[in-house]
Amino acid sequence: MEVPEMDSTSVLVVGGGLVGLSASMFLAWRGVPTVLVERHPGSSPHPRAIGYTPRTMELFRAVGLGQRIPQSPPDFRLRRARVESLAGTWFEESAWTPGKPDAPVLEYSPCTGTALAQDRLEPILRERAVELGADIRLETELVRFEQDAEGVTAWLRERGGREYTLRAAYLIAADGHRSPIREALKIGRDGRGHMRTVRSVLFRAPLEEYLQAGVTQFQIEQPGFSAFLTTYGDGRWVLIFSDDEERDEGTLSALVRRAVGRSDLEVELITTGRWELSALIADRFSSGRVFLAGDAAHTLPPSRGGYGANTGIEDAHNLAWKLASVLSGASTPSLLDTYDAERRPIAWLRHQQIFARADYKADAAGTAGDARILDDDAMEFGQLYRSTAVLDASDTLPPAARPEQWAGQPGTRAPHAWVSDGDARRSTLDLLQQGWVLFAGDARWCAAVEQAERQPGLGLQCLRLGVDVWPLDADAFRESLGLGKEGASLIRPDGYVAWRSLDLPADAARVLTDALRRVSSAP
Repeated sequence: MEVPEMDSTSVLVVGGGLVGLSASMFLAWRGVPTVLVERHPGSSPHPRAIGYTPRTMELFRAVGLGQRIPQSPPDFRLRRARVESLAGTWFEESAWTPGKPDAPVLEYSPCTGTALAQDRLEPILRERAVELGADIRLETELVRFEQDAEGVTAWLRERGGREYTLRAAYLIAADGHRSPIREALKIGRDGRGHMRTVRSVLFRAPLEEYLQAGVTQFQIEQPGFSAFLTTYGDGRWVLIFSDDEERDEGTLSALVRRAVGRSDLEVELITTGRWELSALIADRFSSGRVFLAGDAAHTLPPSRGGYGANTGIEDAHNLAWKLASVLSGASTPSLLDTYDAERRPIAWLRHQQIFARADYKADAAGTAGDARILDDDAMEFGQLYRSTAVLDASDTLPPAARPEQWAGQPGTRAPHAWVSDGDARRSTLDLLQQGWVLFAGDARWCAAVEQAERQPGLGLQCLRLGVDVWPLDADAFRESLGLGKEGASLIRPDGYVAWRSLDLPADAARVLTDALRRVSSAP
């Protein structure tokens, strides 16, 4: 009997969309052997997602993509208007988040977002993942898998018909909202559920003149005709119908012209789409050695907050450092339990926020409850993690707040500040994400780090403010961390605050060692 060929890797990623590619890239950047399989030969011809947030760009910047992905102007905001047609009457604009005139204007990030079509971004991620050492196998599908106490065995099939098995320590399911892997694990979902099935047509037309006002999304409202129109910023547009009706090319061309309001328009139809508008969150994000990420874990409808793809990309980032730490032996597998504990509440928070806002309020069906709308800076930079990988993030704290309201609260993203680097400057965020970092003002903390670093594999680095790090405004940065001159803040490899000490304890080495052991799940 012929024995099937056996391959092996540390992590198998199933699904080569934005989240799967991000996962393989983040893992490879941390030196984790990774294989990604994708059954299609490349990106979908229908671009789908387009907006990526400043936080997503921070993650991409850390792995060397800061210069490869063009970013939006600092003052860019996504604007939507209700119109009769592009060439017809424009009625009113609608905001994603109600304005808050009392909110301070602060710089929270070295990055802005980007408006780049998904089929333009995916090749950049794929190329970077390969550069970092990831093994990307297109036109390869997962047939089935089994897991045991030591790992996961996957049966794979190439488009040409060759079948083989691959053994991995862990598997990441980034295989979309229908996720055969999630179904095989019998993981249920909850949430608003299916709202409707919609159709779309992707087309190319010379419509740049209608973008001069800065509006890029248009709700078309005419007697007997309602649709949504938006641009991908590269000459391509998509018209979305809120029904599941099949239309031929002639009808589609006529409806595009109707939405634009011009009969003389030259229209090139590119492709059509059919997709489900739904909101569902998996009951759990992991099962044994298998982890759900992206749409496999949470399906969220397209929104101006970018709560779909961006949430999935940060899933991948959160999981990557934890897998790397466990696989290196620096952490016990219990660290992986914090993935579900941290990311599933974020998915639910964003689910609620979508239906609390005007864009989807009519579809809420009671889903949002009495959820208070949080401002964009809180949702983008101020979400809170609660898990065993964070100390002192109590249940009484809000799920998100603006960074200056947190002031370095454990469980939140470490703050951005500009620091001097010779004749140049860089962000404090550029000092993070490689490993564990302790920001401290007192030299005695660095002595404590030398003792705490005896835990193998954690690579804790002490950065003294005013010695190793020169913030352009030292007092403001210390305040953003919530520290006095003798305090210290412990930052995880994903840039989140794990623990802090407001002062210098008598036995700083013991206190730090205990905190680091607890939040890192060190053996």
